[in-house]
Amino acid sequence: MQKHTRKNMLRALAAAIGFSATLSASAADPLKVGFVYIGPIGDHGWTYQHEQGRKYLEEKLGDKVQTSFVENVPEGADAERVIRNMAKGDYDLIFTTSFGYMNPTIKVAKQFPDVTFEHATGYKQDKNVGTYLTRSYEGRYVGGFLAAKMTKTKKVGYIASFPIPEVIRDINAIQLALDKYNPGTEVKVVWVNTWFDPGKEADAANALIDQGVDVVFQHTDSPAPIQAAERRGAYSVGYASDMAHFGPKAVLTSIVNDWGPHYAKSAEAVMAGTWKSEDFWGGLAQDSISLPISDLVPADVKAEAEQIIASIKSGEFHPFTGPIKDQSGEVRIAEGQTATIKDLASMNYYVEGIKAELPK
Repeated sequence: MQKHTRKNMLRALAAAIGFSATLSASAADPLKVGFVYIGPIGDHGWTYQHEQGRKYLEEKLGDKVQTSFVENVPEGADAERVIRNMAKGDYDLIFTTSFGYMNPTIKVAKQFPDVTFEHATGYKQDKNVGTYLTRSYEGRYVGGFLAAKMTKTKKVGYIASFPIPEVIRDINAIQLALDKYNPGTEVKVVWVNTWFDPGKEADAANALIDQGVDVVFQHTDSPAPIQAAERRGAYSVGYASDMAHFGPKAVLTSIVNDWGPHYAKSAEAVMAGTWKSEDFWGGLAQDSISLPISDLVPADVKAEAEQIIASIKSGEFHPFTGPIKDQSGEVRIAEGQTATIKDLASMNYYVEGIKAELPK
């Protein structure tokens, strides 16, 4: 029996037989929840939004939970050390929030079978390890539609972090939208090999704009690309949080992640003893992502974007609906078929139309 289940039995027993307030409080210790963050909570992007999710969890469950976090944890050995220290610290539930935390999370989880772990954006599960992520590709497709309608140069830029499936499928989603709504529009990709480095992110944005890009996307965590686009008179699409206030004359929309409901649901399941390992993909239909569209976008274009969002929410449309070919012309998703979770989770190719080479 897991320790958090024992806590709940004690809580119920104390209430049933009328123990003293002191004993009841002791028996009903709050669920101890830890968060491991790749960047600073003030990055205004990925980590910032996870931090908002942690705060939502506290507000939703009150004194039933006790939460804490460690920020700026590099992927690799440092991550393993931090995760293990949390597990040793009598935490009941630990969220690890970056792709590179996957193997450290799995390794530590095997050593602490009574602790529940959830890893963001990974693909490895275990009895006490679940995974979760947002369907950001849905937002990228809508952003690609907006870029197709707003670009004048037919060149769209993407500041990419690392060549993992999540990043690759988001780039592909943009290209698919461009192909449909403004054929011949090109995605130019700059790989910065970091999640958070405002200097590198700004340099990448400026390099793309120098090449004629007039809409900048990012898969990095700071608002530096937004600010660069604002200064240079280009449009941009924010990521993770609503970045409009960093570029009011630049931001067409932001792909906003809302982690709070998932964090609350997982914590409640752990407390109830009903938690099971799963691979949760939250998208527009689950309100796990949203896209606040700026008034920079003409009303008719905004209305069409809202229609696309509604069709994705309802399940009427899936951005990865075949036929979809890779750069070599090989059919990867057959006509009339939609990509499965397995297809999306293992995506390691660029779709037809992207001229850049995919890093090895």
